[in-house]
Amino acid sequence: MCDTALSGLIVKEVSGFYWVEAGDGHTYRCRLRGRLLEAAQSSDVAAIGDRVRFDAVPDETGRIGAIFEVEPRRTVLGRAVRTEGSRGAGDPVRQHVIIANPDAVFVVTSAVKPAPDFPLIDRLLAIADHAELPEVVLIVNKMDLADEAKVIARFLPYEKMNYTVCYTSAEKRLGIERLRELLDGKISVFTGASGVGKTSLLNAIQPDLGRAVKEVSGWRDEGVHTTRDSVLVRLEQGGYIADTPGIRSAALYDVEPEELDGYFRDIAPYVGRCRFNDCAHQDEPGCAVIDAVRRHEISRARWRSYLALREELTKALEAY
Repeated sequence: MCDTALSGLIVKEVSGFYWVEAGDGHTYRCRLRGRLLEAAQSSDVAAIGDRVRFDAVPDETGRIGAIFEVEPRRTVLGRAVRTEGSRGAGDPVRQHVIIANPDAVFVVTSAVKPAPDFPLIDRLLAIADHAELPEVVLIVNKMDLADEAKVIARFLPYEKMNYTVCYTSAEKRLGIERLRELLDGKISVFTGASGVGKTSLLNAIQPDLGRAVKEVSGWRDEGVHTTRDSVLVRLEQGGYIADTPGIRSAALYDVEPEELDGYFRDIAPYVGRCRFNDCAHQDEPGCAVIDAVRRHEISRARWRSYLALREELTKALEAY
């Protein structure tokens, strides 16, 4: 072992190996050491985005190391998964950490071709708000193919909910500089449905970035250790970006069905006005949320997204 420990950022993980970008400018392939290795049998103690301390170990195969400390996480983007084997310390459901310490999530949709998938958008926004990420951005791409006024009107409710909404066209390079500003110096996550133009957007932000992200996001391994769905790619301007297909159909972790309304920004303000404390906002009398839907203060589509996600959480709870 070296006399001086190094610090760094985990940028890739495959089957219990962690690639760590260190402060000395090199990347080390590391394993967990001691108590961390033991703890990893039941939980995700280290993940992409974690800041770690490790000892570099001389080896003829290249730069390798042993991680002995993982710094406390500021944020976690994760999902609920069924426990298998020794994972999860006996609980039927555990949290799979997709990325640790993300600063921002960018939910990408298209204005047309394909049409916006609002239920998916609402799921991803709820996941991001549950994770308490510092910044949540909704990107509406392919604006060059759409009626601008109509598209902006459809997404106006999200702007009123204080989401940052960026209207872009990778083809016409509309909104690209704004995206660069939002990405600068951060660990950012891109996610969204297939065909919305994420790769083209990434290439517009930085030449060949889309290909790089696509290649590294293809890592899969079915070993004992949890497999990540993303790898961090360094941005030339500073910061990192990851594409995360794993959260597109993710189940919320540690959220009870009756808590879900707190993660819908437009619904939450009305919850305390309902006649019943345990109101599910489905068909109960005196429901302030349903009244707000009727008055068009909450969009019917958002309300339906909430009901569908709540039903999913209820069924999952019953199954466990």
